[in-house]
Amino acid sequence: MPEVDLQNLEALFLGNPLRTWMISAGVVVLIIAVAFSLKWVVVNRLSRLAERSRFAYDDAIVAAVRVTRMWLVFFPAVLIGTQGLDLPDKLANGMQKAAALAVFVQLGIWLSAMLRHVIDHSRAKAMETDPGTATSLSALSFVGKMLLWAVILLLALDNMGIDVTAMVAGLGVGGIAVALAVQNILGDLFASLSIIVDKPFVIGDFIIVDSYMGSVENIGLKTTRIRSLGGEQIVFSNSDLLNTRIRNYKRMRERRIVFKFGVLYSTPADQLEAIPTMVREIIEDQQTVRFDRAHFQGFGDSSLNFEAVYWMLDPDFNLYMDRQQAINLALVRKFAPLGIDFAFPTRTLHVEGPIRVEPAQGQAPEA
Repeated sequence: MPEVDLQNLEALFLGNPLRTWMISAGVVVLIIAVAFSLKWVVVNRLSRLAERSRFAYDDAIVAAVRVTRMWLVFFPAVLIGTQGLDLPDKLANGMQKAAALAVFVQLGIWLSAMLRHVIDHSRAKAMETDPGTATSLSALSFVGKMLLWAVILLLALDNMGIDVTAMVAGLGVGGIAVALAVQNILGDLFASLSIIVDKPFVIGDFIIVDSYMGSVENIGLKTTRIRSLGGEQIVFSNSDLLNTRIRNYKRMRERRIVFKFGVLYSTPADQLEAIPTMVREIIEDQQTVRFDRAHFQGFGDSSLNFEAVYWMLDPDFNLYMDRQQAINLALVRKFAPLGIDFAFPTRTLHVEGPIRVEPAQGQAPEA
């Protein structure tokens, strides 16, 4: 086994004994190894316990530890490990600033991950009860992250000796120019905040915008995405969306139904008078339906027209179609035994007086 030359360990390197450099390097490696081990234990062991827990905060802590950047741990580890070294003032100050910046960046990453996890967890629960709250939480996540990183940035710059007061004043002046340059983007951003605060629709609502219709899938900072009945995704600019008329069917409490039908002109007056009563009886036999009126509306080109109105107490469209189908079939079954026929487009030609046929030239007229 080779002997260690203890005299060489006392040799100076950059003003410090080689022994001190080796101890400092060992401390750095030890700190990084401990940090890596703690991260592995929390992510692989404690995360299983957190999944079985009822609380969301332990999951948030695991989510924060999961995004720990080991290269950021290196700078504080080097600063701690070199405390026993005699280093130049410039190098020492540079290492302190680098370590402080790394700590602030890692702190921002941790807090951002925790905020994202808590809001995503709350948003998933809100989607089951109140989609409007889920939409607000999406905006809260963006605003929270923006404020968080703004504070982290100001603290980091202040710690590095930069006058943040003058910087904030300068940013205020420059912000006006930037706002003018990106006014369309800011318009969509404020439109998004208006949608979130005023809530003309929320995620999950079925809306109609001009000739487009579908369910709201996502309300973003610039666009709102809707899944149409055909399956494709329709993307609207938030500012354009608020400048048009929106019909929100999800908030419909009752559905008013007006339907018409016609019978032949040959239908006797007594049967015409009885048809509204028949229609009323048929509609009132249906569930989740409230009858409004039924009348002999008027005279059509080829039919005697009737109009009936009722209310669906449940606004579900499929349920409405089921009830309307039942009403239509009941009308057919009711009218058939009574000899009442539904009208269809017809045209009757009435000819008055005898028809005189002129004889051909050279031919005797008919008697």
